[in-house]
Amino acid sequence: MKSICFYFQIHQPFRLKTYRFFDIGNDHYYYDDFANDDIITRIAQRSYMPANQMLLDMIKENGKKFKVAFSISGTALEQLEQYVPEFIDSMKELADTGCVEFLSETYAHSLSSLVDPEEFVAQVKAHDEKIYQLFGQKPKVFRNTELIYDDDIASMVASMGFKGAITEGAKHILGWKSPNYLYKAASAPKMRLLLKNSKLSDDISFRFSNPEWAAYPLTADKYIDWIAALPEEEMLVNLFMNYETFGELQPRESGIFEFMKALPRFAAEHNIEFMTPSEVVSKMKPVDVLSVMHPISWADEARDTSAWMGNILQDEAVNKLYCLSERIRLIQDKRIRQDWNYLQASDHFYYMSTKHSSDGSVHSHYSPYDSPYAAFTNYMNVLSDFLIRVREQFPEEIENEELNALLLTIRNQEKEIEELNREVELMRNNIVKDTTGDFAPRVEEKPEEEPEPVKKAPAKNVAEKKKTQVKKASAKKTAEKKSPAKKSPAKKAPAKKTPAKKGTKK
Repeated sequence: MKSICFYFQIHQPFRLKTYRFFDIGNDHYYYDDFANDDIITRIAQRSYMPANQMLLDMIKENGKKFKVAFSISGTALEQLEQYVPEFIDSMKELADTGCVEFLSETYAHSLSSLVDPEEFVAQVKAHDEKIYQLFGQKPKVFRNTELIYDDDIASMVASMGFKGAITEGAKHILGWKSPNYLYKAASAPKMRLLLKNSKLSDDISFRFSNPEWAAYPLTADKYIDWIAALPEEEMLVNLFMNYETFGELQPRESGIFEFMKALPRFAAEHNIEFMTPSEVVSKMKPVDVLSVMHPISWADEARDTSAWMGNILQDEAVNKLYCLSERIRLIQDKRIRQDWNYLQASDHFYYMSTKHSSDGSVHSHYSPYDSPYAAFTNYMNVLSDFLIRVREQFPEEIENEELNALLLTIRNQEKEIEELNREVELMRNNIVKDTTGDFAPRVEEKPEEEPEPVKKAPAKNVAEKKKTQVKKASAKKTAEKKSPAKKSPAKKAPAKKTPAKKGTKK
């Protein structure tokens, strides 16, 4: 039986306002709130909200046999919570059906997996905590920013406990192999890889409403026929795309919503089921090992990372940003850490791309700037001000080695504090057990353990006796040193006193 695995990406960055050279050191707020509000609200109304309702209807109409997966960046969730809270509610309703899975990714939709492993791990944990907080799910399958992947990233992902990862079925990696299988990572054999079928995914997300396309118009029965016609042994078709496909990239008037709603019916006729990524990982067996020596992604024709790190401008911006990593990890200022997250979004570097032809047109379509150089200048102005704020807390005079030593000390102290807290908890538990009577014999033995008042009194008497004995001994010694002539008057003294005493009696 063939299976279709649908996965949708939702990401929106915090867009930067026009930030000039003279703002550096004077203005510490970098974001275009109007643009952020306007864009995400418009997209949510045209795409996210109606698409959510479409999926909910499909799940109910097909007896919960239709299933999908989402990857939503932390920055997108923050904006949706702030500007379109009703979307969060509708997504919770989808999650409650049990047919929607949430994937893991970096919180800021960043490039940290390529330049800063420690930051990468921290962001993945922060993202998964956010997903659990909102939707009550702990992600089991990982998808990196823009499906960036290589063997080194696979090792890091596997070490965090994920059983599977999603990436691009790049032709230069697969060669003659097909993306329609489950693979396992060369650097982490226990981790499974789901590869995007680029052609079938792009048929929906990019070519669906193009009248110049040879297969136009695309209907649900035609599309399912293509999948059914695949070789019998190719049991898995991964369809990965941006969620904006529905209503934004492909407008409602194109019939994209009706197309999606009809898919399950025609799929059932061909005995094709829908599965989530975690179900694929647990139920299917990998057919081969896949090694990826150099990073790949789902962007541009090259399917590499040149969309974000392909020219001098991008390299300068990325290196300038991540040289602050060690210092940022020491800073507790919430505002600085928030800006740190927002400035890591891969979109900022995507706008700096200087590619041409079809790739260049895609980059310019998404960019709010007139040119890659304008994007670079604006970002570097913001980064310069951010750097000043970081230096105020940790000056450049402190070298990275010293910072690393401080980090090590802080971590050791945190471990010691945790151990002490555990000991305190154990002591508290013992005290609670004692007071509840679980250890009655200990209570009876308490009077024998507290004889302090009785013992202290004799000790004081002995000490006083010793003091008096010492005084007497010293008095004798002094008396021996005195002469005998001086002693006789002392003996006659009582005889002289007797008359006086008799007088007083009379």
